[in-house]
Amino acid sequence: MYIRRIKGPHSVSLPDGTVMTRADLPAPETRRWVASRKAAVVRAVDHGLITEAEARETWGLSVEELAGWRRAAGRFGVAALRATAVQRYREGPSDAGESEN
Repeated sequence: MYIRRIKGPHSVSLPDGTVMTRADLPAPETRRWVASRKAAVVRAVDHGLITEAEARETWGLSVEELAGWRRAAGRFGVAALRATAVQRYREGPSDAGESEN
């Protein structure tokens, strides 16, 4: 039996007291990104379970895509990671000081 060695921790404790392990991450072949899967990757990177480089390599993410997920989740929470919420949480010069209609 072969046990694969990995770099980094096998699990991390999150601020709410729960423990996140690598088993909680989406499968490497994931191509359909729902908000919960994006949030799992963001939490893993933000809390040191995996590195940004490992996340990008594992799921084929661009630097901008992962940075956008992290920024949106940090500013607005998991709801901002939903594909249908992109317009509402989009960053840009036009949304400074404007209210939603």
